[in-house]
Amino acid sequence: MSDYYEVLGLKKGADEGQIKKAYRKLALEFHPDRNAGNKQAEEKFKKISEAYAVLSDADKRKQYDMYGDSRFHQNYSQEDIFRGADFSSIFEEINLGGGSDFFSRMFGGGGFAGAQRPGGRGGFHPGFGGGPRGQAKGQDVEYPLQISFMEAFSGSERQISYRLSDGAERDLRVKVPAGARDGSRLRVAGKGVASPYGGPPGDLFVVIQVAGHPQFERVGDDVESKIPLKISEAFLGCSRSVETPEGSKTIKVPAGVKPGTRIRLKGLGFPHAGKTGTRGDLFAIVELEIPQKLNKKQKEAIEALADVDL
Repeated sequence: MSDYYEVLGLKKGADEGQIKKAYRKLALEFHPDRNAGNKQAEEKFKKISEAYAVLSDADKRKQYDMYGDSRFHQNYSQEDIFRGADFSSIFEEINLGGGSDFFSRMFGGGGFAGAQRPGGRGGFHPGFGGGPRGQAKGQDVEYPLQISFMEAFSGSERQISYRLSDGAERDLRVKVPAGARDGSRLRVAGKGVASPYGGPPGDLFVVIQVAGHPQFERVGDDVESKIPLKISEAFLGCSRSVETPEGSKTIKVPAGVKPGTRIRLKGLGFPHAGKTGTRGDLFAIVELEIPQKLNKKQKEAIEALADVDL
């Protein structure tokens, strides 16, 4: 998979006008009508069209920027990517072909379904084949699912129930993968609203909402946990038990450790999505316990430290 910004020759902060301008220029160069029989140009045209379909859509671009290329493609099929994409103005500007037969040949019968594309030089229609509405897909559905921090860490299965706009009720079990992130979407094909035009039903998108945890904080696929130390432990070093999502682990704290020091426990973070067997890390962040009140012996000990310039 390629970075969509690189495919269009853009930087990540490119605005809408720059995205459209870049695609128009590349489409004019690599359009199959101007490169008959050139398979490399055809593949390039496919890539730039896919990149434009994502980056020209504010919601898809936000998801792509948030989760990156690999995670984005776990949540979006090619049909999802092209659904709703508007190429009409660009193909009119460059005055090159783009009818349904053309796009069917480029992307296959379903890969471009739902995009706006020329039906000849004039108007545009959704879907492929069977007339303007014969293949129209049913409505997609979103279902918000709140899970615990530990369910996101280890993965889980949840039973969900929902009612569709056509009145149909659905009950099914959803498998939440280990490492699921807040805001990620799980696609369940064909569990949306039935098409009123004889096409395939829409899809269900389960939107994951991960609850917080009183002790752990997730940063990417890493986990952070604070570890409070007494002053003597920080000065002299010690062994401490640290809680992790998989139970307690013993760590060695070096003498003279400073507040804010991050002690790494490798491989005890969240599983990396799409990378089997790899995980983030856990970081124990050192904090000092400063007593608000001192008893007589403690005060004498601190005064003794001051006497020796500590």
